[in-house]
Amino acid sequence: MPDTSPSLPKIRIRGRSFLALVLSPEGSLSDWLSSLDQQLKSSSFFFLGKPVIVNLELLSGNEEGLDELHTALTQRNIQVICVEGGSSTWDALQNWPKTFIFGNGKHIDNLDMPANPLPSNAPTPCLIVDEPVRSGQSILFPEGDVIITNSVASGAEIVAGGSIHVYGALRGRAIAGISGQPKARIFAYQLEAELMAIDGFYMTAEEVDDHLSMKAAQVYLDHDVMTVTPLIKIK
Repeated sequence: MPDTSPSLPKIRIRGRSFLALVLSPEGSLSDWLSSLDQQLKSSSFFFLGKPVIVNLELLSGNEEGLDELHTALTQRNIQVICVEGGSSTWDALQNWPKTFIFGNGKHIDNLDMPANPLPSNAPTPCLIVDEPVRSGQSILFPEGDVIITNSVASGAEIVAGGSIHVYGALRGRAIAGISGQPKARIFAYQLEAELMAIDGFYMTAEEVDDHLSMKAAQVYLDHDVMTVTPLIKIK
């Protein structure tokens, strides 16, 4: 008799890359958490929806409060997906969720050099996006600049290895210089970003002067300080 059993669905497996933030606790964990709380006061949504890796390489495993650190981070809406730099044999980590993976990820600013590097005068790669970037969308281009010829909606995210150029309203999050480029900049025809970051330094909308909000502006690092200045109009 012919086999009449229903066919089983095909299992589809795809790889996916994403940007994860890394937290490296150090010293007195109570002091470190207090410092974290101070930063969260000015940017309470910085970790919202972001995967976070906890790097324990600065700890010995015997710190007071280490056994409750994962709970303290969860209470602050920090979603830990991985632990690295420590050991799963540490007594203080035995009550941490077993779903945590102890491993070592690759830092985005330590990418391997290509076998045939580009000459020094080669143009920087760029990604050009003509469509509006809608809420919930995320654009990641660690190889170079991202150019948006449209607007970026609130809730969207642009992540670039180099600079970010938006020839429209920039809302949402703009994260530039993730490939270790402190000279990267963020340019916007209309600056309304909820959060901006360059080479690991960040600022929120509340930190932008009112006279620069919703104006044509650029953001850059000046001695490790996020700085916003108006764009000079070309006549």
